Amino acid sequence: MRLKSVFIRNVAFPMMETMKGNQIRRHLRELQASESLSSSGLQQLQDNMLRTLLLHTIDHVPFYKEYAHLRPLIEKDPGAALRRFPVLTKEMVRTEFDRLISDQAKREHMILNRTGGSTGQPTQFYMDRLTVEYYEAARWRGLNWWGIHIGDPCVMIWGSPIELTRQQLQTQRLKDRLLKNQVFIPSFDLHKEKIAEYLDLIDSYHPVYLFGWASALVLFAEFMLTESRKLRRPIKAVLNTAEMLYPHDRLLIEKAFECPVINEYGARDGGLLAYECPSGNMHLNVETAWIEVVDIDTKEPVATGEKGLIVITDLHNFVMPRLRYQLGDVVSLSDETCTCKRALPLLKSLEGRENDTFIALDGAYVNGQFFTNLARILPTIRQFQVVQKSRNELVLRILQHDQLDQVDIDAFREGILERMGKINVIVELVPEIARQSSGKYRTSIREFSLN
Repeated sequence: MRLKSVFIRNVAFPMMETMKGNQIRRHLRELQASESLSSSGLQQLQDNMLRTLLLHTIDHVPFYKEYAHLRPLIEKDPGAALRRFPVLTKEMVRTEFDRLISDQAKREHMILNRTGGSTGQPTQFYMDRLTVEYYEAARWRGLNWWGIHIGDPCVMIWGSPIELTRQQLQTQRLKDRLLKNQVFIPSFDLHKEKIAEYLDLIDSYHPVYLFGWASALVLFAEFMLTESRKLRRPIKAVLNTAEMLYPHDRLLIEKAFECPVINEYGARDGGLLAYECPSGNMHLNVETAWIEVVDIDTKEPVATGEKGLIVITDLHNFVMPRLRYQLGDVVSLSDETCTCKRALPLLKSLEGRENDTFIALDGAYVNGQFFTNLARILPTIRQFQVVQKSRNELVLRILQHDQLDQVDIDAFREGILERMGKINVIVELVPEIARQSSGKYRTSIREFSLN
């Protein structure tokens, strides 16, 4: 019996509900009930929430008041009405920031958040407690599918919240440990000698699950397999978030930690959008977000199964509604049903960020995973980063080490030229592949617009 887990689940969380009005557990029960609805029942639930949001938006958000003429259509068919609103880009959020705030929003209840800036300048936005609590409830619903519950001990291999000062961060970590049963390992500091120390920390904490970015989890897995190191106590799962989880990385992590890997998909500016169930499918959290997929160029909706940009409408954010907000990720949806019997629709594929998608000389889109697959068959390519500067120029950065073979370098370059066309490929051998300020590691970056 884990006494701390029991205390958090049965004492700390109820106390927060009483003292601060925290309603995560209530929202969790709502989500657990709605996942068993029929497809038509889920659609009706979504329609009702979207209708309420859109009516509020045209009445109280200055940026959207010019769409008041859509009221009859909103009442009749909110989904069709939503498609009449423009796709909202990050740049539009920055330039129209004040006009996107509801005139009914109470400043003392607004929570300022921002993205990590992985695609350029960070984007700020407001949420309220209701929005945050639904994000958290959606995560717990997904974890519950795997037998993981509120209060279960967790080790997070994670970056630092960019909006917090050092003192605020220390306070937050203490709260996480005492009230959430979580300990933190910084993803920026994963040198070989540190990984051994952190594994000792994991063993001493006896977590039920680990939580982190794929790139950091892979570093742990590679070290463990190389050093024949195993955790002394089994864990239920390793949870990947915030980065692409490729099949070979999943296999590596599962082999090292001897447990399943759970994939979740979300974003700081979009909330938790999809969660993997034990049957291996990614279920969309349609009770928290209205999700569309549009063509990269035209921004028109694509057919189910086709790849395009995901645009989301947060169904609970009434203080700063962002309708049809373009996250920057390329995905496709599925019309299949899952063997787990949950009616929640499925995410068919997650291709990566829009600016992980390159464009070849012949105009074809090339997803960043192409370069990862290419590197996999070149044994001395341990780490790399590909940056497309323009349609005609690409920089290939390769981690330099004693075993690096020129034959593999040349093969990597030739493979790129074969797929991308006769562009200028600049090879740079570097002592380190830099992570971003958030701590994330990206293998592929496009630095110019596709349009």
